[in-house]
Amino acid sequence: MELDLFISVQPLFAMRSLLATIIKMPQNNSQPGSIQNPRVTWEGCSVLLDINDGDRLVFARLSAGSTLKIGNKTCSLQPLVGCPFGSLFQIEDGDKGPCLSRFIPSVEGSNGEEKGDFQSQEISKDNRALVDNNKAQSLTGEDIDAMRRQGATGDEIVDALIANSATFENKTLFSQEKYRLKKQKKYAPKVLLRRPFARCICEAYFKKYPVRIGFLRVDTLSLLLSMANVSSNSDVLVVDMVGGLLTGAVAERLGGTGYVCNTYPGVTPYPMDIVRIFNFSEEVCKRIVRSPLTELSLPQSGTSEAIHQREGGLNMESLSNHQMSSTVSVEEISSPSEKEMSDLIPETSDSLVNKSGKSRKAGNKASQQAIDLWKENGFSSLLIAAPEVDIWSLLKDILPLLSHSAPFVIYHQYLQPLATCMHNLQLEKMAIALQISEPWLREYQVLPSRTHPFMQMNAFGGYILSGTKICSS
Repeated sequence: MELDLFISVQPLFAMRSLLATIIKMPQNNSQPGSIQNPRVTWEGCSVLLDINDGDRLVFARLSAGSTLKIGNKTCSLQPLVGCPFGSLFQIEDGDKGPCLSRFIPSVEGSNGEEKGDFQSQEISKDNRALVDNNKAQSLTGEDIDAMRRQGATGDEIVDALIANSATFENKTLFSQEKYRLKKQKKYAPKVLLRRPFARCICEAYFKKYPVRIGFLRVDTLSLLLSMANVSSNSDVLVVDMVGGLLTGAVAERLGGTGYVCNTYPGVTPYPMDIVRIFNFSEEVCKRIVRSPLTELSLPQSGTSEAIHQREGGLNMESLSNHQMSSTVSVEEISSPSEKEMSDLIPETSDSLVNKSGKSRKAGNKASQQAIDLWKENGFSSLLIAAPEVDIWSLLKDILPLLSHSAPFVIYHQYLQPLATCMHNLQLEKMAIALQISEPWLREYQVLPSRTHPFMQMNAFGGYILSGTKICSS
């Protein structure tokens, strides 16, 4: 795969931030004071399970009782504990039923002679004479069931299907590989153990359930972090209505230094369940705090009270919708059907305390000492991803909390709210260097004689309003 990234404004910032998002990996420990290898799973950590190369994506928390259902088989996730991230697993029939076992792909066909033979066969074959009439396969469903009863593995069934196909040898090598992968996904599914961090979490949600994260794409997320100048020892103010993805990405970039303060109008904080998927250590979780906007605001007119009354009902409705979802140990990214929407909500913090025996809760209330310090010195940057509220009404109360010359960035799915906000900022002379950016990302398939953009790619990545706060006195 190759990515061709074009940004309408400031392409260097976007490229730098995207590379940092791709390369940067969080260094977390399983217990405070212990030395934990961040490249190996441990009991109680969150993982992203990639089934059949992206066909199904599941977030799971590894424990002795956690299970994963693939097809009609339910497997325990206990064998995944202690394995390095990036390991590949397949389903096998064990003494106690189906289980996940480590799978090491073969490296056959990598020498130059076979590569030249591949090219010569590819030129001499085509699929024009093939007729898809369901008569090419001589192996019936009863035969496959009999092989399963005899203990045949999934790979053996795939080999038998290939051997009993009358048209397999006449296909091009590219078609043969597609046929093999199709049968392998059905009879011998593979599970890739991936480490959850900002990029893969954002890609997983954007692929199957983009509404949950406000249609925030990974290149847009990287551009937000870059334009806000999120770096070590920064005090970042965040308004996060995208499930906690923005808060987690900022905390991952800070790496246990500085603070990320998640603020909200009204009395009810926005849910930030996605933060717990990042496997943050105790030290990083202490750096993620919450505080209502009314406590952070400087003494002024009753604008904050008006926002409190206007947004209170919305916050209560948003929280009640999340609390109605059932508590689960495996969170699957899937289509937003009624049954599956509840599986998108990770387990609550209380259940985590009971299972792991220790509290690792992010988003505690900010101390009064920290609030007083922020009131005196201001925050170093501001990030807003609040697609459900009026941006200008929110920004005119939050912008005074920043220090002078501090950058701010606002993400929205639509252009008009940001254009209105930009116009008002210019009239009030509250900020300079105002600009609206539209990220654009194109993903390519790169194969021999088949290099082209993906046919079903999403060209929309929302809009970003950025600027620098100035002293209005």
